Amino acid sequence: ILTRLIYGSRVSVVIASVSILVGGFIGVSLGIIGGYFGGWVDSLIMRAVDISLSIPIILLGLVLVAALGPSKSTVIIVVVILLWSRYARLARGETLAVRTQVYIARARVSGASHTRIMIHHVFPSIFNSVMVLATLQVGFVIILEATLSFLGAGVPPPTPAWGSMVADGRDKLAGGVWWISTFPGVAIMLTVMSLNWFGDWLRDTLDPRLRQLE
Repeated sequence: ILTRLIYGSRVSVVIASVSILVGGFIGVSLGIIGGYFGGWVDSLIMRAVDISLSIPIILLGLVLVAALGPSKSTVIIVVVILLWSRYARLARGETLAVRTQVYIARARVSGASHTRIMIHHVFPSIFNSVMVLATLQVGFVIILEATLSFLGAGVPPPTPAWGSMVADGRDKLAGGVWWISTFPGVAIMLTVMSLNWFGDWLRDTLDPRLRQLE
């Protein structure tokens, strides 16, 4: 059980890291584009965000598993479809506040292209907020991956995953064999709690408004 817990942590970390990197890149890029240009571009991106947020994620996972089969790639696709919209909404809101700043106007006057302004001026200004959201989303992704694995829509056996380990031991709880489900459940709880605490600390550290209140 200890060996499977250790290996299962690698599975959870890999899925969370890849999902957040891909979903964050897509969401932040679209959010910056929508917030910077506004108009019909912003409306189109935000309608896509609304559609993504309205999709039942567990139902989507079960549908994709039926179509593609259970695998790490399927879990990553499900998580990316869910996560990109959260990053897009955050990046769009931050960009709306940043694009009116004086240094953005000076960059336009100096002849900088829209792409250069978004990459070299807008993105660094919203980077702290994106990093805080990414840190907080790691725990959420781990819970989501464990839920899908518990339902049989995640990482397929014999690859150990925390969610599937909990599912393997649920039928043995009545017989007094509690540790098969308990230890992976405790691992999920401790990991998510520690990541949430780290995200709160990072938000307090990177947000200058909160530092001014101290």
